[in-house]
Amino acid sequence: MPLRLYWHISCKKERWGERDRKNFGFFAPATKEWEVVMRGKGVRKTAMTTKARKPAKSARKAKHGCHDDPVLAFYQDDDELFRDDDDLVAGDEEELEEEEEDETLDNAIRKYLGEIGRYPLLSAEEEMELARRVAEGDIEAQQRLVESNLRLVVSIAKRYNTQGISLLDLVQEGNLGLIRAAQKFDPSRGFRFSTYATWWIRQAISRAVAEHTRTIHIPVHVVEMIYKIKRITRHLYQELGRDPEAEEIARVARLSKERVVELQGMAENPVSLDAPLTDDEPYHLADTLEDTRATAPAEAVTHRALRDQIASALELLTQRERQVIEMRYGLADGYCHTLEELSAHFKLTRERIRQIEVKALRTLRQPIQAHLLRDLA
Repeated sequence: MPLRLYWHISCKKERWGERDRKNFGFFAPATKEWEVVMRGKGVRKTAMTTKARKPAKSARKAKHGCHDDPVLAFYQDDDELFRDDDDLVAGDEEELEEEEEDETLDNAIRKYLGEIGRYPLLSAEEEMELARRVAEGDIEAQQRLVESNLRLVVSIAKRYNTQGISLLDLVQEGNLGLIRAAQKFDPSRGFRFSTYATWWIRQAISRAVAEHTRTIHIPVHVVEMIYKIKRITRHLYQELGRDPEAEEIARVARLSKERVVELQGMAENPVSLDAPLTDDEPYHLADTLEDTRATAPAEAVTHRALRDQIASALELLTQRERQVIEMRYGLADGYCHTLEELSAHFKLTRERIRQIEVKALRTLRQPIQAHLLRDLA
């Protein structure tokens, strides 16, 4: 569910000054003193009220989904953000009550949004002047260029907010990319700084996601190839109206089919063996996997019956013959002893041990005993 931000404006002055418009213009029109109240867990409930005059042009654009400011774009899915008191009906209030538990902003994010709102946006001329000064080594110009675009980082970071990293951490990673963009920006190429910085911000955030969200670490360049495969897959799905084959993806990506299949496998999230099968059963995924180290029940029964048949046949031999056969063929401990080892054990010659073995085998081959071992052949 998208996070919803509600603005409670208390107007205590009749007119605005130009300085107030510049400093607080990215909020809804109000007076110098304003208060932001968020509906969320542990936050007091309040209806949206505003005593402002006719909304400014920027506010009217925002109401129709056209947000010049990235922070307002952060909440562009929420039409109720720009409603008046008259637009709130009983059904809306009930819906807000149901979503209250799931729509809470962290205090740090709230404070951060309020802080960056004080920095005004720059015009194209101001960006060019600041970029020229940054190229000359002016640290203050670089700081101003970065501060004026912090809201852009928030707008981009919220797209990655489902990747397992908190929004505040994503914003901090994006800020590093923004600083890098400010250092390398060249206004002579003819595009705005926000357009150039977007690439650096996305790269910094995507690298952080690749580094910190996967249980099994994957190199960054491989993660970027996975993203490329996903983009190509979505594009081909729109064109073909079906899931594309690996050969089709490989042709567009200029990779081998085997490499595409390998990357698609890497893109899948690992599944925990401790994950429950269902909410109602106490069984886990590991309970459904075969333990290759354990003996299957049917095999255990067969093995036990086999040992019983062999034991019955060996009962017809003398004690020494039975011991020689068991040790010679590994029936006792699973290890087949040599004639030399048996000779040392029984303190007999190797030839005598061989004679005892031959006599025991001849006894087991007699018709009276052979039927006990016939099924084992």
